[in-house]
Amino acid sequence: MINNILSTDKKMKEELEPEITIEIASDKHIQYVQTILDTIEAAAKVRGTGIAKRSPEYVELKMKEGKSIIALAGKEFAGFCYIETWGNKQFVANSGLIVVDKFRGHGLAKRIKQMAFALCRHRFPDAKVFGLTSGAAVMKINTDLGYVPVTFAQLTDDEAFWRGCQGCVNYDVLTRTDRKYCICTAMLYDPKAHEDKPEIKDLLKKLKDTDK
Repeated sequence: MINNILSTDKKMKEELEPEITIEIASDKHIQYVQTILDTIEAAAKVRGTGIAKRSPEYVELKMKEGKSIIALAGKEFAGFCYIETWGNKQFVANSGLIVVDKFRGHGLAKRIKQMAFALCRHRFPDAKVFGLTSGAAVMKINTDLGYVPVTFAQLTDDEAFWRGCQGCVNYDVLTRTDRKYCICTAMLYDPKAHEDKPEIKDLLKKLKDTDK
């Protein structure tokens, strides 16, 4: 009897909570752009740490270029992340990681981050992958992927990247320190110094198969 009840409860939960799919975003996902931006802004206000703001046009472009990851629960937006190259493609970063509150606590951020990281490695295999974050959870995910903490001087010197920080409430800290440090922690993955984890190798294989 107990097993039957548990089985029924599980089935009802699965029906109420659609399976979350994670995929490379495209034109068909443009309808979610404003929702993505609103979710990122709301999360930044709650944390009070600030975040580099992006325009709707920028996020839409990432989708059209195949440089973003979106998570959906059925047709409901669940999470997002995008990638961009800097310094003549010597560096690539995945940024804007966000998960909707109701979908947190189940490892979704890690799954999105893994897919974004694999996309970076797939499209730009020789580039160093880096990120700036003030969140402990993201730092842990980055560490699990093979990132290591570095100084800001070890990141790209591409001025376009650093201009993207102007929308952050902590931008004055960055400028006052001559871009030596800020609230965020700089983290870097160098493909020449590290080997991809097994789960990333699996994702890379799937991405390569889709290109055929």
